[in-house]
Amino acid sequence: MAASRKKKPKDAAPAAEMGADLAPVVGRNLRRLRTERGLSLEGLAQASGVSRAMLGQVELGQSAPTINVLWKIARAVDVPFSALITSAQATGPKVLRATAAKRLMSSDGSFSSRALFPYDEPRRVEFYELRLTPKGVERAEAHAPGTTENLVVAKGQVVIEIGAQTHELGTGDAILFEADAPHVYRNAGGAETVLYLVMTYAEPVG
Repeated sequence: MAASRKKKPKDAAPAAEMGADLAPVVGRNLRRLRTERGLSLEGLAQASGVSRAMLGQVELGQSAPTINVLWKIARAVDVPFSALITSAQATGPKVLRATAAKRLMSSDGSFSSRALFPYDEPRRVEFYELRLTPKGVERAEAHAPGTTENLVVAKGQVVIEIGAQTHELGTGDAILFEADAPHVYRNAGGAETVLYLVMTYAEPVG
């Protein structure tokens, strides 16, 4: 009888799909943030809604979570998204080569996100390139209160759903909205949509 294989937790992807160099960074940051807050894996699982098994594999750098799962974790430990993908770098000008881009993917591969800022330290304002395949849909959970998204469509068309509101955007259109409610990016067209997103977090209190 062939040896049984462990099932990979839901919403996890092989580390290679996230980028072999990024998955260990996420794992180290997750372990540090969880430890600093005195959370066990079980406690973080309850706070985030992400399974304990998956959190364990992410911490070990063996599996890479989807974008939505990373958002759940970031909100549970109350940090900006970038705090999970940050690694220390030297100061000075930083060139982010397209050929070396690290992309985070949705579970079905229809949505990708590329950070257009260096992974040097968490920040209050983040800049991303987003891509949606034809007919692709990305459902985002509510971010922390005070978070805003400013999106501009560089190519294609997209429907943005914020609660019960729907906004259709074409090339060159932009939208600014409070992202502390569930929202959806939907490509209803037949070509890839490229978006640029500026994410701004609320000022820390105190």
